[in-house]
Amino acid sequence: MKQLFDEISFDTSKLVTKKYSTSFSMAVKLLAPSIRSSIYNIYGFVRFADEIVDTFHSYKKEELLINFEKQYYMAVENGISLNPILNSFQATVKKYNIPEELIIAFLKSMKADLFKTTYKTKEEYNEYIYGSADVVGLMCLKVFVNGNEEKYDELKQAAMRLGSAFQKVNFLRDLKDDYELLNRSYFPGVNLSSLDSRSKELIIQEIEDDFDYAYSHGILKLPVEAKFGVYMAYRYYRRLLKKLKKVPSSEIIETRVRISDPMKINLLARSYVKYKLNMI
Repeated sequence: MKQLFDEISFDTSKLVTKKYSTSFSMAVKLLAPSIRSSIYNIYGFVRFADEIVDTFHSYKKEELLINFEKQYYMAVENGISLNPILNSFQATVKKYNIPEELIIAFLKSMKADLFKTTYKTKEEYNEYIYGSADVVGLMCLKVFVNGNEEKYDELKQAAMRLGSAFQKVNFLRDLKDDYELLNRSYFPGVNLSSLDSRSKELIIQEIEDDFDYAYSHGILKLPVEAKFGVYMAYRYYRRLLKKLKKVPSSEIIETRVRISDPMKINLLARSYVKYKLNMI
C-alpha cells in the first residue's frame, strides 16, 4: 500500500534528522504534531544533498548530486520515489506548494560546494547563503503558515534572516573543517589563516543583526504551531554565537564550540517558562 510506504518514508526522514542533528531534532519535537513530519522531510532532503558534497570524498560526488537531483524531479513528476527521502520530500513540496525556485536555488548552492572554494565578493557570499540556508527557512515557513500566503509574505524576510544567521554561525563554528579539510573560505575579504579581531567582530555583528531582525519581525509573529520550536532553535544558535564570541580570533579556527546536554536542558526549561508566560 502506498500509505504504508509513505509512512516508512516519513519515518526515514525523521530517523535521518535524529541521527544527524540531535539539536535540530529536539527543536522539531517542540513543533505541533501536525507539522513535525513535514519539517523532518525537508531536513532529510537538504541533509542528504549536503552530505554528498561535504563527506562523500571517496565517491563521484558530482555524479551523485546530479543523480539525486534527477531522481527528485522524477519523484515530483511521478508522485513517488523508491528513495524514501525523496518520496517524503516530494510529498511535502506538493502538500504545501513549496516553490520550485527554492529547490533550484538550494541545489545551485550545493553544486557550488563541489568546485567553488572561495567567495571573493559580498554578492557571491549572499547568493550562496540564500541558496544554502535562506531557502530552507522559506521551505519551513511554507509549512508553518499552512497555505496562508499573506502570512508567508509578512514573515518571508525574517525567515531568510534567521536562515542566514544559522548558516553564518555554522561557518564560524566549522571554520577548521571548512578551511583545512574542504579548502573552503566563505567570508569574503577575510584571511582565515590569520583571522583578526576586527574581522571576527564584524562577522558576529552581522549575525546578531540577523538574529535581532528574525526575532522581532518573525519568531514573535509565527503561528502557535511553530513558535516554540523555532524559538528553541533560535535560542540554541544564539547561545552558540555567545560562546564563539568569547573565543579569541586567533584561536577560533582551532576551536569547535558545542552546547552541552545539561545546557540544552537548561535552555529548554527557561525557554518553556517564557513561552508559557507569553513572553515570546
